[in-house]
Parts: sequence; C-alpha cells; structure tokens
Amino acid sequence: MLGLKLATDPAWVNIAEKSIEDILVDHAYCEQKAASNGISIIIKYPEKEKLVNEITAIVAEEWGHFRKVLKELEKRGYKFGHKRKDEYVNELLKWIRKSGNHQDQMIDRLMVCAMIEARSCERFRLLSLHIEDEDLKKFYHEFMVSEAGHYITFINLAKEYEKEEVVMKRWDDMLEYEAEIIYSLDQRGDRVH
Repeated sequence: MLGLKLATDPAWVNIAEKSIEDILVDHAYCEQKAASNGISIIIKYPEKEKLVNEITAIVAEEWGHFRKVLKELEKRGYKFGHKRKDEYVNELLKWIRKSGNHQDQMIDRLMVCAMIEARSCERFRLLSLHIEDEDLKKFYHEFMVSEAGHYITFINLAKEYEKEEVVMKRWDDMLEYEAEIIYSLDQRGDRVH
C-alpha cells in the first residue's frame, strides 16, 4: 500500500529496543511537529476548505498522539528530553519546488506530509510486530493504523487540488527521492526516522 522503494531493515527494531526512551522522546516530537505542520498548512492555504477541514482533524489527532506519547514516557519513568535535528524531514523538505507556484508548493507540501506518515507507518508496523514489550506492540499498532490513514488523507487531498495523474507522477518521483534519503542516512535506532 505504501509503495516505499527502500524498506527499513527489520533489525532496526533490535537497535530501537535498546533505546526505547530515545525512541519515545523522538516520537513525541514527531507528533508535536506533525500537529504544528498541519496548523502551518491551514494558515498558508485557508481558502482550501476541504484541506482546512481534513487537516484540522489530523492536527487534533496528532496533538492527542503527542499527549499519549508523553503519558507513555511518564509511565515508564522517562523524561521528555530535548528535540534533535530531524535530518530525514529536513531532506524531504528540500524536495518542495521553490520556484513553483502557490498550487505546486501546496501539492508538494501535502506529498511531504504523506511521505512522513508513510515512513512512520512502516516503522510503527515493525515495532508493533517485532518489539518484545507487549504493551509497546499494542501501542505502536494503534499508531501504525493512524499513520496509514493520515498518509491516505494527504494523498487524497493532493488529488483533490490537482489531476490524479500529475499527483501520482510527482508521488513516484518523491518515492525515488525518499529512497535516496533513507539510503544515505545512518540507520539509527534512537529515532523514528
């Protein structure tokens, strides 16, 4: 369904298990940034009624996820640590056309959001299947399902405002670009991306 060109090695879960506190802190920041980014898109494109309505719902859900991850940190006796630079997202953002028109940039932003959700979904799926902690298996299964829904929403929103064949061609290009990013980054077990 996700179409990712370069799958995460399942061994990533073994690395992640050794850094659960770091993964949870990074996950909390991912949810906070997703909510903030959604608000930013709404502010940038207020004339797009469907976009505003659908992303408002995502923002509410992402903020709820942020709170849920904070509770999980607290439950485990961990502290909400400092934010780290997200090289993956920063590289994805470079894909947005700078010289494109307002519409092209909106489509690209929606695609970047879809890609982040798709990669998060894939990683959460791995955690839900392979992590030894049974509570975290259930925890990450719920997040996996949600991220899949967000991915679909962002792709569908892009299709709402641009021809489907244009969106899918751009998406194919992004899948290739994202695979290069994943290939070039170290497979770190202390981060979601």
